[in-house]
Amino acid sequence: MQAIILAAGLGRRLGELTKNNTKCMVPVNGVRLIDRLLGQLETLQLNRVIIVVGYKGKELREHVESRYRKRGTRCEVRGAKDEVRGAGNGMNIEFAENPIFDKTNNIYSLSLVKDKMMEDDTLLIESDLIVEDSLFRMILDNPYPNLALVAKYETWMDGTMVRIDADNNIVNFIPKKAFNYADVDKYYKTVNIYKFSREFAEHKYVPFLNAYCAALGNNEYYEQVLRVITLIDHADLKALPIGNAKWYEIDDVQDLDIAETIFADGDEMLRRFNYRYGGHWRFPKMLDYCYLVNPYFPTERMKAELRANFDTLLTEYPSGMYVNSLLAGKYFGIRQDYVVVGNGAAELIKSLMETGDSRYEVRGTGCKRKFGVIYPTFEEYPNRLQKEQIVPFMPQNADLSYTADDLMAFYSGERR
Repeated sequence: MQAIILAAGLGRRLGELTKNNTKCMVPVNGVRLIDRLLGQLETLQLNRVIIVVGYKGKELREHVESRYRKRGTRCEVRGAKDEVRGAGNGMNIEFAENPIFDKTNNIYSLSLVKDKMMEDDTLLIESDLIVEDSLFRMILDNPYPNLALVAKYETWMDGTMVRIDADNNIVNFIPKKAFNYADVDKYYKTVNIYKFSREFAEHKYVPFLNAYCAALGNNEYYEQVLRVITLIDHADLKALPIGNAKWYEIDDVQDLDIAETIFADGDEMLRRFNYRYGGHWRFPKMLDYCYLVNPYFPTERMKAELRANFDTLLTEYPSGMYVNSLLAGKYFGIRQDYVVVGNGAAELIKSLMETGDSRYEVRGTGCKRKFGVIYPTFEEYPNRLQKEQIVPFMPQNADLSYTADDLMAFYSGERR
């Protein structure tokens, strides 16, 4: 088994982070993507690793070579390829260069090493990934020779999707332009880690790759070849769903921030989640017990009405505070001047906490008002206060439950 890593792209969307280095040289939580990946591959006892470089390829080669030299290895130059032979770790690394990386897509990078694909079974990996270690053992230990790691579609996912049948056979690759939101419940996102047998590469993938490039050029993606194969032939390519295993594809600075959150440890992960407030929807498996949610609103009928009027709601300018307060008063049966309209809970909490003396002082005493705060809570409440003003109540039980009597007893004792 060998691995091919595609690392030729420009990585423009990462801005300054890729000004002097390619994407896989960007660190995530202090570890460069390429170092993390090579460290994972090192444990798999592969025959060799081939890295296809392009943008800032010289810097990438020097980085890898210097790290392996430190481990007691030597570097040999063989023709157009640099090869790093591992003495202590048994890992051979070769480099192939895409000289027109700025005019081509990854189909051309892969075509440069197509002959290598016909020499051994191959793990094909894109270099802008961060994945947990278990995924490599998952795909290698599976007995099926041709596999694509896939994840069930979630709203943050972008790029190539697949549809699979009941036996996990891939029946279609869905490119971006063919994506249909009505079918998302049937989609899986490719993780961009594949396993191909030597026979599959020799008899199917490489012949189709040659024909595709000859017909449509080099500014395409290698998944398009897989799509053609699945559409016109039984591809013998299965999907391997990864379940809840962690992974992320890093294309821009937001992706980098999310990846650093997902792969952080312990307290650092909690700290990162806390300052991402308002973006927790990007973590669909996370339960947010501090978010203000009314489980009874909006009603199903209201949601249906919103869907029916979506175009108008999206493209027309919304009503101002006067109309909103008038309507709220009408529907709640109160006077209009009793309604305060705010742009979300945070703005209203700020206004509420600043009602009266803006410094939260008890008039005539110079003393700061104290506020009882029940934890866990919406962080906007304690964030609007100084630490010495907060009298915290934390339920001392596993399910964080409490009653009104518990609160009255606690805060009555606090007043004494």
